[in-house]
Amino acid sequence: MSATIVTFPEGAVTGEATVVQVAGDVVVLDATPFHPVDHTWPDQPGDDGLLHAGGENARVVEAVMAATDASGSLFVGEDIPVKRGTEGWTWLVGHRLDRPAPAWLAPAAVVHAEVDAVRRGGLSRGHTACHLASLALDLALADLWRKDPGPDALGNPDFEGRANQTSRIHEDGAVDEYRLGKSLRKAGFDTEGFAATLADRQQRINAQLAAWVAAGSASRVVTDGPTIIDRRRWECDLPEGTASIPCGGTHVHALSEFAAITVELDLPDPQLLVMTTTATPR
Repeated sequence: MSATIVTFPEGAVTGEATVVQVAGDVVVLDATPFHPVDHTWPDQPGDDGLLHAGGENARVVEAVMAATDASGSLFVGEDIPVKRGTEGWTWLVGHRLDRPAPAWLAPAAVVHAEVDAVRRGGLSRGHTACHLASLALDLALADLWRKDPGPDALGNPDFEGRANQTSRIHEDGAVDEYRLGKSLRKAGFDTEGFAATLADRQQRINAQLAAWVAAGSASRVVTDGPTIIDRRRWECDLPEGTASIPCGGTHVHALSEFAAITVELDLPDPQLLVMTTTATPR
């Protein structure tokens, strides 16, 4: 068995494929347009949709990461016991159904895979908006660093990389949480100054996002190869330069797909920043 070929990086939502393995309610295809949730960093949910052939349909409730060991045993999602790249393991996309796989979804069967394109579009907008918001956040907080934390994708101090602890993408938006604890202060970030100027920082971020949306820049996913295990990154040709961020998710083709992107910043306690990003489609 070979690693699953994936076509979602280029924006595909349909495709023909052959069933290569079935385990209960999980179906593995040789190729798929479905984007799976990453079990190690589950920021973007897995696609849902349909598998169908010969008038039969099966509902995919979530695409997930899967892997087989040297003996061919299949492991799914959080049950995968090894890191990517471990010798002897093959990496796959599993299609979790709403019921055990029917008899027509057997190995060697040829099926048509169809992603819910409306939901995919919302998740793609949410993910692109999330990256743009993080870059705008880094820029808006740049003057609060007393030491150099290292650069982000646009060369600004990388608050996102230093402080982000969770990121959750949803349709047309995202919620990110940042830890503002002792380690960040020791790294040179002025947390007290940030708290005192929260409203101003939010205004700066939203002004920057409005300018980027108005520019309508090209956006894309660049891959090192065709399989689920090959590295992927998001790139966007912003006026300040091309941003390139390692990313396994899906994205819009241009910022002209947005009418607006806005954020709200909240400090529910002194050591936690919550940034809520909202994307409005054009």
